[in-house]
Amino acid sequence: MTKNRLNRRFHTTGPLQKLTTDITEFKCTHDEKLYLNPMLDLYNGEIVSFGTARTPTLPLVLEPLDQTIDLLKEEAKYRTTIHSDQGWHYQHQAWVKKLEANRIFQSMSRKATCADNAPMENFFGLLKQEMYYGEPLVSYEELKKRIEEYIHYYNHERIKLKLAGQSPIQYRTSTSQSAV
Repeated sequence: MTKNRLNRRFHTTGPLQKLTTDITEFKCTHDEKLYLNPMLDLYNGEIVSFGTARTPTLPLVLEPLDQTIDLLKEEAKYRTTIHSDQGWHYQHQAWVKKLEANRIFQSMSRKATCADNAPMENFFGLLKQEMYYGEPLVSYEELKKRIEEYIHYYNHERIKLKLAGQSPIQYRTSTSQSAV
């Protein structure tokens, strides 16, 4: 089994060093479901990529991973660790091989230990609390659109006190400029 490289050490001093991912499920109208797989940067809480699908298939995790790898090739200064739970997607040979081919460390939570992935669980909680719970169910396409809009809002506008009152992207761009 892949070891837990993070061991709940969620702090990092630079972007794209430690990422975390997971899948969450939403109910839609007509007994449909929407599955969301975001990739969250532990540096600033930014969602660097994400995928949605009607079923939790392998492409749901591989497509955001490909987007993340493209970003890492352009911007990463250090070797990246991606942390997940032990879901079958993250143990699949295609996922593991892609991480290895791109020199990305794999980290996995221990079984039945959701606190090992607390930042992602926290993001899911915020997302659902702020735009899903208490709202009437909508179609898959409408919910997908709302989630895309929320993630844009979350990354660009939603301030966090621990980021000096800035949004995740404001924080990343202001800290990268001050490092120059």
